[in-house]
Amino acid sequence: MSSPSKRREMDLMKLMMSDYKVDMINDGMHEFYVDFHGPSESPYQGGVWRIRVELPDAYPYKSPSIGFVNKIYHPNVDEMSGSVCLDVINQTWSPMFDLVNVFEVFLPQLLLYPNPSDPLNGEAAAMMMRDRAAYEQRVKEFCQKYAKPEDIGAVPEDKSSDEELSEDESDSCDDQVAGQADP
Repeated sequence: MSSPSKRREMDLMKLMMSDYKVDMINDGMHEFYVDFHGPSESPYQGGVWRIRVELPDAYPYKSPSIGFVNKIYHPNVDEMSGSVCLDVINQTWSPMFDLVNVFEVFLPQLLLYPNPSDPLNGEAAAMMMRDRAAYEQRVKEFCQKYAKPEDIGAVPEDKSSDEELSEDESDSCDDQVAGQADP
C-alpha cells in the first residue's frame, strides 16, 4: 500500500472517530459525506450541513474538494452547486493538515470570516458589504429553510419521495413489512 493510501485511510478513520458523522458514498475512500454544524455565536449557529468531500489521488499532497449538499447563503459558496471557494485551503494546504482540520478549522473560519471580495455568490457578497444586518438575517433564513438537523439525512432527490408519504403511511408500511417475516 502506498503512503498516500495509508494516510487517506488513517485520516478518514480519525475523522470517523471524532464527533463528525461520516457516510461513505461508495466502497472506496475517495468520496464521502460529513455532517457539519455551523459555528456557535455566528449567524450559522444551529444550522447543519451535509458536506461532500472528494479526496484526490494525490491526497494529502493535494487538498480535498469540498462542497455543501444543502443550500447555504455565503459569499464564498456557489448557491446552486454548493462549491466552496476555498482559496484558503488550496493556498495554505500542507500534508501536515488532515481531514479533521478541514472541519474544525477551515470551514468554521470560512463561515465566521467570509471574503466578499472574492465571491462565488455575488448577491451574498454585495448584501454583506452593503447591509450586514440584512445579510445575517438572510443567512439565518437559509439555515431555517435548508439546514435543519432533521433535514440533512435526506439527499435532495430522496426528499420528494419521503415527503409524499405521510407519517401514518410510513408507519403502516413498517407494520406490513414486519408482518411478512417468516416465523
